[in-house]
Amino acid sequence: MSRIASWLAAASVCLLAAPLFAADCSSLKTLTLPNATISLAETVTSGTIELPDAPPLHGLPAFCRVAGEMRPAADSRVRFEVWLPTDTWNGRILGTGNGGFAGAIYYQQFASYLKRGFAVSGTNAGHDAESTDASWAFNHPEKITDFGWRAIHLTARAAKQITDAFYGKPADKSYFDACSDGGREALMEAQRFPGDYDGILAGAPANAWSTMVAAGAGAMQALMDDPRAYIPDRKLAFLQKASLAACDANDGVKDHVIGDPSACHFDPQVLLCKGEDASDCLTQPQINAVKVLYAGAKDEHGALIFPGFTPGNETSWKVWLIGDDPGSALGPRFVENYFRYMVSGDPTFDVLKDNLEDLLRQSRDKEAANLDATNPDLSRFAARGGKLILYHGWNDPAISPYNTVEYFESVQKKMGAGKVDSFARLYMIPGMEHCAQGPGASAFGQFGMESAAGPKYGLFDSLQNWVEKGSPDATVIATKYKAANGAMETEFTRPLCAWPKVARYNGSGDPNEAPSFTCSEP
Repeated sequence: MSRIASWLAAASVCLLAAPLFAADCSSLKTLTLPNATISLAETVTSGTIELPDAPPLHGLPAFCRVAGEMRPAADSRVRFEVWLPTDTWNGRILGTGNGGFAGAIYYQQFASYLKRGFAVSGTNAGHDAESTDASWAFNHPEKITDFGWRAIHLTARAAKQITDAFYGKPADKSYFDACSDGGREALMEAQRFPGDYDGILAGAPANAWSTMVAAGAGAMQALMDDPRAYIPDRKLAFLQKASLAACDANDGVKDHVIGDPSACHFDPQVLLCKGEDASDCLTQPQINAVKVLYAGAKDEHGALIFPGFTPGNETSWKVWLIGDDPGSALGPRFVENYFRYMVSGDPTFDVLKDNLEDLLRQSRDKEAANLDATNPDLSRFAARGGKLILYHGWNDPAISPYNTVEYFESVQKKMGAGKVDSFARLYMIPGMEHCAQGPGASAFGQFGMESAAGPKYGLFDSLQNWVEKGSPDATVIATKYKAANGAMETEFTRPLCAWPKVARYNGSGDPNEAPSFTCSEP
């Protein structure tokens, strides 16, 4: 072979091995997008990035960072970012969501998926604020629309255009992974914009928003209308011990986790104080409040408005429901901000002074159209081959897990269980709190978290295999980690079971190992 021929052969090999882009990163700043401008387009090669109001991220592959803002309406200002791996792109896009009232981009999740080769996108949903703050919505209906559905959809569209421009070709597949308000955003995408994503992982969706937050006002009233009904947080451990004693062993093993709370029939009336109030008993007003929290919000005729919470991890109620004192928990803050700044337009509005049915009517009339993602008809999403995996922690103290069960069953009723089985699954996670953590095995791929046993990224890997290979994984393992010797170690693993199946101990084998459990009908 001649020297020139050898050089050409070597050069062709190098060209094949190197990433080929239609544009360099900086040129993306001039990319034309509808109602949008790109303010930043720069390559990051240091492996570390410093971000305002967020801890630095390390160990990142080289990537093109694109940031901009969209103004779909005169009163809109939607920030978004897209991170594009320069050498390790796997051909896929991953959209991230928000929590609470949004107000920030979730960079930690960006990092998790960027390291796996995904081009990643996200948005602040149209405003900058803390997750419990809704004051930005006061007299700003367009910002509420951005928060409700528009920002997520437009970010998905912009991310695809930016990806196409940078790599010179469309992504092979697109995915979305989010929880809480992000779970609501996920279902909004599947319902309203079924072409945005091929696979959606939706956790603890706040999809019945207008009803859910009104029901939260009912919980506030149960705890705060009568000062005697408020439950001091010092009593929560006592309540939890009693509920575990009643139902922990129902799945065949005592592990401080109730495997199927829907089959637990714990009655807190057995905890009634025999004499004076004390830390190891509940007064009748407190028992009445606990019963409301378990049963959910009901109208004056006793019909259920929104389901309640589950037994087995009542200590988690402190952060979301109880607080250090009445009204200080996260739940009341969400409820008050929502009614003051989104519904009533009155910054002094007091949810304790109105009855629940009036609050529900006001909430639905004002914001259901913008914020609710409860449509059970997912036929357009299914028709284009979309796959949906829902999950919810059975011990979620923020959003009732029964809400997700009810939504999934409404989809089955609308479309037929057989049809739904071809494109959607629901996994109820024993012992998991809101989106993660809790006494149960709660790491299974959400937000890029690894599981100790295969598939490595749990439900997300299963979703990806369903989209790209035609079927979800038959077995998915969740992991409970514990801190030990300055690192995280596996405490136990459990199989995740597609609803309505539940995991039960086989009667033999190590109860800390997933193979000792079998998914079976309840």
